[in-house]
Amino acid sequence: MDSLNMKPEEIEEKSFRIIDAEAGEHGWPNAEWQLVRRAIHTSADFDYIQSMVLSENVIEKAVAALKSGAGIVTDTNMALSGISKPRLATLGCSFSCHVADQDVAEQARAEGITRSIAAMRKAAKNSDNRIFVIGNAPTALFELLRLIGTGQAKPALIIGLPVGFVGAEESKNALASDTHGIPFITNIGRKGGSNVAAAVVNALAILATDMTP
Repeated sequence: MDSLNMKPEEIEEKSFRIIDAEAGEHGWPNAEWQLVRRAIHTSADFDYIQSMVLSENVIEKAVAALKSGAGIVTDTNMALSGISKPRLATLGCSFSCHVADQDVAEQARAEGITRSIAAMRKAAKNSDNRIFVIGNAPTALFELLRLIGTGQAKPALIIGLPVGFVGAEESKNALASDTHGIPFITNIGRKGGSNVAAAVVNALAILATDMTP
């Protein structure tokens, strides 16, 4: 079939067939594979088969959080825009990103910190924000882990996939250490990004809505 004449859903379906074929025997259970496969789909990078790290029973815990209407906060507007909001809205989930808020910018300037750090601090004050999605800023992930350590935040789920050369790998290693006791989805290494983080959210949204009676 000519790809120029294919519908978007047909292109996606064909892409997944190609990914499944090229991945071969990957070893991921079915539900977890839905996340990894969407990370590959959005990045065209099969390294996620080896690099993704999921905490124990994170799928069940993430689905439960989504089905309870957990608020979702992202570190970038790019990640926010990539999330499939209509599907999650049926579960009662809210969405936010504070990095461009005026009060966040003012706090960052006044305290000499990054806006990503200030945005995490603002997000943590809202108890409705129970799912934190970080795809860009390692400082946001480090700050979230600090807030957890000081008892100022207790998310139901952290999707930590910051990308980059400074702090990205280290922040994800800190998340994957699991000393904080929070369910998480991350990967090892420098790769990641807002698009990958949003893809993971969308995979969870599909699982949550498909599992809803």
